[in-house]
Amino acid sequence: MRTAVIAHRGSKANRPENTLAAFEEAMRVHSDGIELDVHLTKDQEVVVMHDEKVNRTTNGKGQIKNFTLKELKELDAGSWFSPAYRGEKVPTLKEALELLEDFPGVLNIEFKTDRNGYPTIEERVVRLVNKYRANLPVVYSSFNHETLVRLRNVDSSADYALLLWERLAEPWRYTRQVGATAQHLWEPSALSETGKQLQEHGLKVRAWTVNKPKNMQKIFEFGLDALITDYPEVALDLRRSYEQIKKSAE
Repeated sequence: MRTAVIAHRGSKANRPENTLAAFEEAMRVHSDGIELDVHLTKDQEVVVMHDEKVNRTTNGKGQIKNFTLKELKELDAGSWFSPAYRGEKVPTLKEALELLEDFPGVLNIEFKTDRNGYPTIEERVVRLVNKYRANLPVVYSSFNHETLVRLRNVDSSADYALLLWERLAEPWRYTRQVGATAQHLWEPSALSETGKQLQEHGLKVRAWTVNKPKNMQKIFEFGLDALITDYPEVALDLRRSYEQIKKSAE
């Protein structure tokens, strides 16, 4: 089985994370998938950003939920990364989906509902996804598993994954109980017996966030379904080399 390479927050190490520039870079290097994060603004618009506050990745301060979309769009979401990206804007999910409308890889949408519940975010996201990626692969994930249960009620056909730091006893039981098809596990947990057990029970395992080449190699050898990385171009090069060596040895 080929381990997929999913670009974390676009191409986080190479472009300002969770921006259109980052998603364009992830597509340019032919990533197998792209991961992004969603929140709701004060006026109920779905926007793409990792933190619940704008402080780290823009020139503003405060929680996303206290900004209108118009106010968010006035912020600079690129200069913190490099002067070359001065003026990069916080994208809406709609804008990201329009950019990725023909992207054939998997789109991993993470709901950042750990601290802010964002009532109605599930319905709003599913509505947008059904409009722009109805026939393309999408997987939803969250550390807030109640969000995933609500998602199941909104769209029973949705593909979603539990985000977890820790390992669970008999992890496949809980995963199936919630109705998920996969676990997105912290790298050490994914490379443990838990990862093997999940795959043996027909569930997918995607490891995050895998940035060291030696650990990428371990995951290829372990045969996990995917790795999520800030360096998709590095992982893709390593996978090509790994597959060439493996083929030569056959």
